[in-house]
Amino acid sequence: MSGTPPIRQRNHSVAWPEVEIVDEPNSTTEDDAAEIQFVGEVELSKVEQHEPATKESRDSASLPPVRLAKAEVSESIPEAVVTNVSATSPFQADGDADDLSPDSSAQPQVRRAWPVRMFLAVASGIEWCFGVLSLVVGLAFLATFPILQLLSLGYLLEVSGRISRGGRLRDGFVGVRKAARVGSAVLGTWLLLAPLRIVSSFWYDAQQIDPGGLIARRWRFALLTLTVLLVAQIVWAWYRGGRLRHFVWPAPILFLRRLFGGFHYAESRDALWDFVVSLRLPYYFMLGAKGFCGAMAWLFIPLMLFIGSTRLNEGPAAALVGLFGAFLFATVLLYLPFLQAHFAAERRWNAMFEWWAVRQQFRRAPIAYWTALFITLLFAIPLYLLKIETIPEQVTWIPSLVFVVFIWPARMITGWAVARSRKREQPRHWVFRWTSRLAAVPVVAFYVMIVYLTQFISWNGAWNVFEQHAFLVPVPFLGL
Repeated sequence: MSGTPPIRQRNHSVAWPEVEIVDEPNSTTEDDAAEIQFVGEVELSKVEQHEPATKESRDSASLPPVRLAKAEVSESIPEAVVTNVSATSPFQADGDADDLSPDSSAQPQVRRAWPVRMFLAVASGIEWCFGVLSLVVGLAFLATFPILQLLSLGYLLEVSGRISRGGRLRDGFVGVRKAARVGSAVLGTWLLLAPLRIVSSFWYDAQQIDPGGLIARRWRFALLTLTVLLVAQIVWAWYRGGRLRHFVWPAPILFLRRLFGGFHYAESRDALWDFVVSLRLPYYFMLGAKGFCGAMAWLFIPLMLFIGSTRLNEGPAAALVGLFGAFLFATVLLYLPFLQAHFAAERRWNAMFEWWAVRQQFRRAPIAYWTALFITLLFAIPLYLLKIETIPEQVTWIPSLVFVVFIWPARMITGWAVARSRKREQPRHWVFRWTSRLAAVPVVAFYVMIVYLTQFISWNGAWNVFEQHAFLVPVPFLGL
């Protein structure tokens, strides 16, 4: 706008200097000039009733009048100023305070048709289910390696911690969409490599029948050609995002555009790095390591007493040591599942040993705590059956699926129980508290008996008692 700019107040009204519109020579008549002459100065007295005048508002009262020609009015002064002269600002924004345009209403969002919305909802649900399946398979795969087992344990602790803080079971499905993306990339790669494995078997058979023959050379040429094409397709699918549809359809037109227009290597590298960082693998590893060490600190003495009772000769000493170890182990079982959830929720190492906090939480949600304890120990009992015989290394990952399927819901129920206690301030009635305490005794006693007997039927012997998959690493087949 030509002339002195408007002064913006804190209440978003505009103070205009005195404007006098004069007629250019021989352009309008005297009546026309008098008709459009006006003063657009806003009274500042009403503003000063609500807030003290600022330096800018005080200076606006002494602004000199601005003389504008009639031809400049339509270009320099908004239409709302000319048509609406009042004691208040002509610009009163109904929505955003910074939006002073009278015709700046937001454009309505385009609503998709219901078939499109239904298709997107179904596709999203399928992707979510595929992500859960990918998580189970991925955790089972990691659990078969001694060091990477801590990643699985850290994830399961994070599940219970998030539910403990939020109180919703759906919070326990951490990273489902990311797992779906990784799972689709792995599955798509495996499917594309299937023809390569078939052709490779044909070439191997031909080479065994007629080494260096014509048929063997043809199959070798086909194998090399197919390898180049499939590797290029796999890399191209990964570059596009790694979804299943990227492995099925190579998008040749897009490939040609990228080929002649540039592949933007830096952007792809940064996007891949950001995705890997978002997985938070170091965080889960450290969380699993701390949870493992904390649980082992609680379990070490009772389990060593179990082993010591079997090493002693039969007699009163062995029985006394075994009973004392069973008592300590049963006491630890009452606290350890909830201590791990409390540790994951608070993210403090000291929280792993705040047993008094668990007692206070139990008083506020005794039934929920008993339910979580029952589910945790119940889901751990069938897993001991898989340790009666030695499992071949080729199928070690299959029992790992069983471990993850049982442990994941147990962690979620434990987090749910802790969340219920954190939301309440007053303890429950003493009837519910003592009923839950008495009901926990047979549950814990039965689990202690099962663990004690497994050292006589497991292929690991007495050291099998340290394979507490309900509290330590999820799969104990390859050791701690």
